[in-house]
Amino acid sequence: MSRDRLVAVTGANGYIGSHVVRVLLERGFRVRAGVRLPHTEERVQHLQEMPIAKGGSLEVLATDVLDSSDVNALLDGCTDLIHTAATVMIRSSNPEEKILSPSVDGTMNVVSALELHPSVRNIIHTSSTAAIRPMKWESGATLSSEVWAEDATIENNPYGLAKVLAEREIRKWHTDVGTKQGRTLKTIHPCMVFGPPLSSYHLRGSLTILMMLARRSIPAIIPMNINIVDVRDVAESHVRALDMGEDGGRYLVTSGSMWMKEVVALLRKAYPKHRWPRIPIPYPLAVLAAGVHPAASISWARTHLGTVLNWDSRPAQNDLGMSWMQPSSSVIDTFKPIFDSKWL
Repeated sequence: MSRDRLVAVTGANGYIGSHVVRVLLERGFRVRAGVRLPHTEERVQHLQEMPIAKGGSLEVLATDVLDSSDVNALLDGCTDLIHTAATVMIRSSNPEEKILSPSVDGTMNVVSALELHPSVRNIIHTSSTAAIRPMKWESGATLSSEVWAEDATIENNPYGLAKVLAEREIRKWHTDVGTKQGRTLKTIHPCMVFGPPLSSYHLRGSLTILMMLARRSIPAIIPMNINIVDVRDVAESHVRALDMGEDGGRYLVTSGSMWMKEVVALLRKAYPKHRWPRIPIPYPLAVLAAGVHPAASISWARTHLGTVLNWDSRPAQNDLGMSWMQPSSSVIDTFKPIFDSKWL
């Protein structure tokens, strides 16, 4: 029964983590939410206002996953762990500190804490399609969870490298220790995550590209195909994986894709009072522009612009019983709380 279980959630105030907490509380789980800087209102108020089903409870605990004592305190007495904490940042002038360390060192601290807390029987680790996607692919290809981003380096793909190293760290523990103790591990791999933010704190990371469109910091419509999954489906898959799915499973969670021009057309129709970009930029010009953009490069543009990449999410459908919200709904639903709360 859910009331007999205490689920620790790292990164509980993050975009995905907050929705994971929401689903757990709706199901009557007792939740210990690990939050960095919990005294900051925008980081915790939305958690404290969540409805809690009978038998459930919420405890917010100050937790920096880079502090091993914090992680130990979070896991003490827990039966399950959902580890969502990581940085969603593609590029940085200091990728070692800003991208790799939060994911890899944080996961190493989680592994060390799991050694000390055998009461934690089920572990769900939030990974990403970035741990799977290679730097180059053929347009129209379909990737499965059997693939790893083996070519990711700190120079060309620090985010993908962080996701690969963090996942391999916790999988090594599971193979060497966890399986012998009957403890389960599953990893969840979302693509670009859209859907309703629960706090203004969530208007970053995965939502950056939509916010750039809304703020017109992308002044034109680039020829980019975006793989999308709804944050509510991502959260649901994490919670289902506590009791469903194959031990050691890697689960891709993706619902479909949309071209940026389709996204903008949809938003213009749904929110006509807002000024959205209107002018499409041709592929050659978009590639050249990427060469001077701080978050892109010409080589990145040649791979990502004008191409389509598909993902095989059938294992999540079969093993976790998942079905997916339409990408168009996820895009529209992203902006309802943003406009209602005047976060933009």
